[in-house]
Amino acid sequence: MARSRKTTASPERLLKCPTGIVGLDNITEGGLPRGRPTLVCGGAGSGKTLLGMEFIVRGITQFGEPGVFVSFEETAEELARNFASLGFDLDGLVRRRKLVVDHVRIERSELEETGPYDLDGLLVRLGTAIDGVKARRVVLDSVEALIAGLSNESILRTELRRLFRWLKDRGLTAIVTGETGDGMPTRHGLGQYVSDCVIYLDHRVSHEIATRRLRVVKYRGSRHGTNEYPTVIDENGLSVTPISAVGLDYPVTSERVSTGVPRLDAMLGGRGFFRGSSILISGTAGTGKSSLAVALADSTCRRGDKCLYLSFEESPEQLVRNMRSIGFHLDRWRRQGRLRISSARPTLHGLEMHLSSIHKQVKEFESDVVVIDPISNMMRIGDSDEISSLLIRVVAFLKGRGITTLLTSLSASGRVVEQSEGGISSLMDTLLLVRILESGGERNRLICVLKSRGMSHSNQVREFTVTSGGERLVEVVRHQGRALVGSEREAHGDEGPLATRKRTRREARR
Repeated sequence: MARSRKTTASPERLLKCPTGIVGLDNITEGGLPRGRPTLVCGGAGSGKTLLGMEFIVRGITQFGEPGVFVSFEETAEELARNFASLGFDLDGLVRRRKLVVDHVRIERSELEETGPYDLDGLLVRLGTAIDGVKARRVVLDSVEALIAGLSNESILRTELRRLFRWLKDRGLTAIVTGETGDGMPTRHGLGQYVSDCVIYLDHRVSHEIATRRLRVVKYRGSRHGTNEYPTVIDENGLSVTPISAVGLDYPVTSERVSTGVPRLDAMLGGRGFFRGSSILISGTAGTGKSSLAVALADSTCRRGDKCLYLSFEESPEQLVRNMRSIGFHLDRWRRQGRLRISSARPTLHGLEMHLSSIHKQVKEFESDVVVIDPISNMMRIGDSDEISSLLIRVVAFLKGRGITTLLTSLSASGRVVEQSEGGISSLMDTLLLVRILESGGERNRLICVLKSRGMSHSNQVREFTVTSGGERLVEVVRHQGRALVGSEREAHGDEGPLATRKRTRREARR
């Protein structure tokens, strides 16, 4: 007799409700828990109200889920004016019966506990609003204002527990915002009631620069990113750029792009950089890093591609004027729309805002090559770990779009400069080192290729000169066991093997 097999049903996976907020859905692996309340806590100005409103508006516009936003602090008119700057037409959504914005006025001075306290009035009002638009999403901002004037903690907890159970029973995906307290996510310990998902927002000042962070404190029933993630608030709303969302699955190609310096191309297997690769030029002040970066930009524009040049030291007009003295006429490429020079002081924004600006400009300009000159200036607004994290995300973003990236880094004078100030040398596909050699009463530039992944490259050190006709590389001449550069090389009457072969041919013809 055959034995009957017992079958066990596999447990249902937790359903997710996408927020539509850039980066947040990556961290939470799909969004907030559907049909459950989520606590969003943080200090003043951390972005709690913005996150809640984006959750509602993007739910309507991107996922077709109507919503209700209940505010205990701002009126509907104030919210409409504030969010109009982000392009959110709250009044239009209300007219289309997709959104209800309700302001519940609470004056602490008028609160008086004269009898049993309950939230029946709020639940009736909330239920009417939800039924009116058939809402799927709800935000209560901020529930702290609702309970701040009450002293009976046992009644307060009972009613809050009933509120959150009411939201769950109706299958609503809800966000409840609250102010942080001492050692607790919120002042009144709301975390224990909204325990399915807790998101913490932080607004801090570091190196005199304001920065924002987001962290998922807990998320029951789901994996999630547990680190602190940089957060940006700009004209497009709130966005999070998680480093964990940056993968290593970007496309590669064997196509080459010229460096703009023929003899440097020869040092890189005769054809230059790989398209879509990352290049770092490291060296001390005055070694010609910017001129090499401009040579790549000029070469890019000559072949009809677009280059975005991000300068953190010079204004666009100053860069154009200075590079004209060595034979680069960048203004014509700007007029033709092939070159965009964007200048900003590093201390103007925090690191996250700079990252957001780079993303926007690259997408808007549709760049083929991006130059960042120099990355070392970023050290003024963050420590080495923060700079490294930023550059990892920048390089990964650009590689994912197949964009060739060139970074320059200023190394401190007198240091061994075989690694950059940001500590990102290992991330680069090609690493060029430029340095100064003092000899014979002169300071002369030298260049070498420390590494270039995926291609054969020269292991020689070449003399590097910057003239009115551009950059020129010449081989180092050795005489009696000593390297000759600059005027000593010229006095010796030799510019390397090529000049020697030419002189030999001339003598043979004679």
